[in-house]
This record gives sequence, C-alpha cells and structure tokens, in this order.
Amino acid sequence: MIRLGYHISIAGSIDLAFDRALFIGCNTMQIFVNNPRSWSLGALTSYEKNNFIKKSETFDIKPVIAHISYLCNIASPNPINYKKSIASLQSTIERCSELNIPYLVLHLGSHLGKGKKEGIKKAVNAINTSNHNSRVMLLLENEAGQRNSIGSSLDDLVEVYDGIKNKNKGLCFDTCHAFAAGYDIKEISVLDEINSKLNFKNIRVIHLNDAKYGLGSHRDRHINIGHGFIGFNGFKTLFNFKDLLSKPLITEVPELNDNEIADVRKFLESLI
Repeated sequence: MIRLGYHISIAGSIDLAFDRALFIGCNTMQIFVNNPRSWSLGALTSYEKNNFIKKSETFDIKPVIAHISYLCNIASPNPINYKKSIASLQSTIERCSELNIPYLVLHLGSHLGKGKKEGIKKAVNAINTSNHNSRVMLLLENEAGQRNSIGSSLDDLVEVYDGIKNKNKGLCFDTCHAFAAGYDIKEISVLDEINSKLNFKNIRVIHLNDAKYGLGSHRDRHINIGHGFIGFNGFKTLFNFKDLLSKPLITEVPELNDNEIADVRKFLESLI
C-alpha cells in the first residue's frame, strides 16, 4: 500500500490534524507539534493529548511524522541560539514520545559563515546531546544548499549520520532539495550514487516535492508534483527503485490543488 500524505495544520487543536488529513485523502501525514515560529512548545491539555492518541490508534493515517520548528538551528555558532536549539530539539523529541509519534524530521541548520566543518561538529554534538529517546527516530533531512546551510552534500549528510551515537536513526530524503543541490534524480546513475552513499534502506520518509527552479539552483522552492523541473518522468525514474514506493511519502507544496492527493496516488500506483 502506498502511504501518501501532506504537511497538515494543527490549528485549533493538534488532534484535528487527523480529521484534516482524512478529508483530503491522506493515509499518512506530517505535522509540527508546536508553533513552528516559537521556541516554546506550550502545554498540551489532557483533552488534546488523549484525542490525538485515540485518533492515531483508530484512523488509518500511519505513520505520523513530526517536523522540527523553523527556529531550531543545531549548527548555530551563536551560543544563546545554539543552547535554545538543543533545548528545542530535546523538548520536541519528548513531545513526540508523549504523542506516540515515531519519526521527527530535522534540518541540520546553518553554520552562519563559520564554515561547514564547524557546523557539522556542532550539529553532531547537538544531536548526541539530545537524542536519547528510543521511542522516537530522528530523521536527518538533506538540504537544497542555501547559503551557509549544511546537509546538501551527500558526504556531509553521511558524516553527520555516522556521528550519531544512537542507533535509532534514519534519513528523510527531499526530492526537491536533492535536485536543487545538484543531484539530477532524473538520471539512474545519480540515483545509484545516492543509494551507494546513503543506502535507501536508511531512508524512512520521502518528502515528495517537485522543484520550482532548475538543477543546482540551491533554491528551496517546492511546486506541485509534475509541474516543476523534475516532472512526472523524473519521478518515474526515481521510483524505478521500487522499495522507495514503500516509504511514507509526504508532499509539502504551498497549496494543494483539488483532488491532488488522489491524482498523485493514482500516478504512483501506476508505477507499481
């Protein structure tokens, strides 16, 4: 079965994400577990927590995937923000555990001009300081290669991944980010390279996004599947690796078109 979903709003009450996901045809979903523009998680009421867990057990929306907030930068050279980022990561992991959310997607952040080597060192330290909960798997996400970011290079991603002490770890592969970083995923030879370095078995979640800008643009701009520079043919090439179709697939486009989840699902099912 193909598990296809969208990044869903938690406005009003976090458990309402299930209802919204079901309404648009998802059978997996990604959420923030707090306001993504706030350092604080805020308290969950027992009503919210109990309803979320109940719906997670009764709705066929599995798995639920959480994404770290926008403010968290585990590669930051700023000591105050670095400390806040570690605390944010720790509290988000615990919130995921509290809600029985198995995966937390993490950007590796920006070294802010202090150099990639220093940024990677800080990111590894932050993760090893925070990541001790065996119930939540941390998923490192590849980046598009924006200025000063780390994690767009496969080698850098592997260096951080290998530096994580907790064996309960994985990867989140974003198709738009890979393309923007210069990896032409429309080519089998490039996909073979990605597989050889990352090992597709380590990829637990795929962010299924088309690219608004061209190969190597280093611009993190998603667009609806089939409407960008990757295109339907590019995704056909990607899913020649059939195992990838068994991963939870989350699209993060700015706005879904009518029936888009159903249409993308139909396209993916045609590739099986």
